[in-house]
Amino acid sequence: MTNDVGTNWAGNLAYSALTLHKPTSVDEVRRIVVASSSIRALGSRHSFNDIADGTAELLSTAALTGPVTVDRERSTVSVGAGIRYGELARELEREGLALANLASLPHISVGGAVATGTHGSGIRNRSLAAAVAGLELVNASGELVRFSASDPDFDGAVVNLGALGIVTRLELEVEPAFEVEQTVFEKLPLENLLRDFDGVTGAAYSVSVFTTWRDPDVADAVWVKRRPDRDAPLEGTLFGAVAADDERHPLPGLPAIGCTPQLGAVGPWYNRLPHFKLDFTPSNGVELQSEYLVPRVHAVDAIRAVRELSAEIVPLLQVNEIRTVAADELWLSSSYGTDAVGLHFTWVQDQPAVQKLLPKLEAALEPFSARPHWGKLFTSGAQDLDRLYPRLGDFRLLAKRLDPDGVFANPFTDGLMGR
Repeated sequence: MTNDVGTNWAGNLAYSALTLHKPTSVDEVRRIVVASSSIRALGSRHSFNDIADGTAELLSTAALTGPVTVDRERSTVSVGAGIRYGELARELEREGLALANLASLPHISVGGAVATGTHGSGIRNRSLAAAVAGLELVNASGELVRFSASDPDFDGAVVNLGALGIVTRLELEVEPAFEVEQTVFEKLPLENLLRDFDGVTGAAYSVSVFTTWRDPDVADAVWVKRRPDRDAPLEGTLFGAVAADDERHPLPGLPAIGCTPQLGAVGPWYNRLPHFKLDFTPSNGVELQSEYLVPRVHAVDAIRAVRELSAEIVPLLQVNEIRTVAADELWLSSSYGTDAVGLHFTWVQDQPAVQKLLPKLEAALEPFSARPHWGKLFTSGAQDLDRLYPRLGDFRLLAKRLDPDGVFANPFTDGLMGR
């Protein structure tokens, strides 16, 4: 236990909790929870809002990493909630296995990414949370509760925002290991993207479009991650964009030394699907992030709406990434019931200015049912979220049943629950 709670990854939030617990076993988690009247789980601190903050105590899951147990008959792997995706990837590679997808950063914890509905990219790739086949959590009474896909509350328990208990272990679906090649294409005419959005984003297994909006008629880059065993070969151009002649960083002008290999070099899935290498820790304290996911049917109109605000966005923007996510049935997933497109904004670290801009950006995206990423900066209130998440009422009932006294509540979840 320590009183040095510190800040989140970006440094824009100082945690208000006075105590940080660092358990190394599930039994220790149970003892801590039973002795606490208010506690929240803390993962790799990669949230940009106060979703993971606690008013009294925080519990780090960082040491809850093992064991990593493979079930080949069920094609699953069981892991501690605190393990990071990069660490898990190495374990799976030794077993000749893979996850279907990864986020752009491999340094985030499995438990935290799942709890907030974090995702990678690909028109047929679902969110990271959709790979969950089972989970265990410690409830407010200190009991270890297990959820499997056959349980009626399973779809509500996966993306849980930390409001149901301390998740200690997850079971994830896996598949045979595969290879990926990554190619960056530059200067995509925006009208080509809007004219054939499905063609661009479906050009390979995973595709990300990056733009700074400094030239509102051009998307700066398209990162194409191709599976040679599934996808057609690429040519030197992609819808008018030209293959880069050197490796690139997602943020124009930065060195690509920490980025995963490009230039069409084939390599293992875990060293191509993220944008950044497993052994590279991205700098912190220099950015803020927001993301809004719109149903895929509204993608083109939503991008046009962002373009209309480009003059106001550019002074605060480092880069805007556009990614696709396949539908799932998890109640609080941002792709619940619909194929979605994520509009991800990496901002400069000027929080007052960003917070001032967000309501205008959200108003522009409001006609397109834009769901905010739970772990990023946004200003939508409970009334908006009720409209956007049809099962939010069911989630409130589940949280009330599992945590009637609000042991795992904080101001973020209180606003969501209408407390």
